[in-house]
Amino acid sequence: MSTLTHFDDSGEPRMVDVSGKPTTARTARAEAFVHMRPEVLAKLAENPKGNPLEIARIAGIMAAKKTAELIPLCHPLPLSHVDVETAVRDNGIHITATAATAAQTGVEMEALTAATVAALTIYDMTKALDKSIEIGEIRLVEKTGGKSGEYRREGS
Repeated sequence: MSTLTHFDDSGEPRMVDVSGKPTTARTARAEAFVHMRPEVLAKLAENPKGNPLEIARIAGIMAAKKTAELIPLCHPLPLSHVDVETAVRDNGIHITATAATAAQTGVEMEALTAATVAALTIYDMTKALDKSIEIGEIRLVEKTGGKSGEYRREGS
């Protein structure tokens, strides 16, 4: 098992030094799920604030670009691509976020941030209809590039 890289030998938090790592193409895909009742799903198109799914897509993209400002020890990355897709299911909305870069560190946190903020945006835009909406299943689905190579979540 690997060691935690965000701590020095004395246990103090630190930003990882990636200056010696090669720049490589890296991608990540993350997902989240917003659980909501069918009655709430049926009213998505009537939302007076606008289309919650499109606004969530834009919010997720914007959030990915601000990840280093939100997560204290993340490196700011030159993102070459970010996308957020939503799919309405019987019991809620499935969100998939992807991010890509050519950098010295990965984009997992950017993809996870995009999926999470998209889910929070959907909640914000629909909470007037139901406060019991739940956000769950936020997870990394896959990543490519870098020293650790490829990762794919089982069953994905």
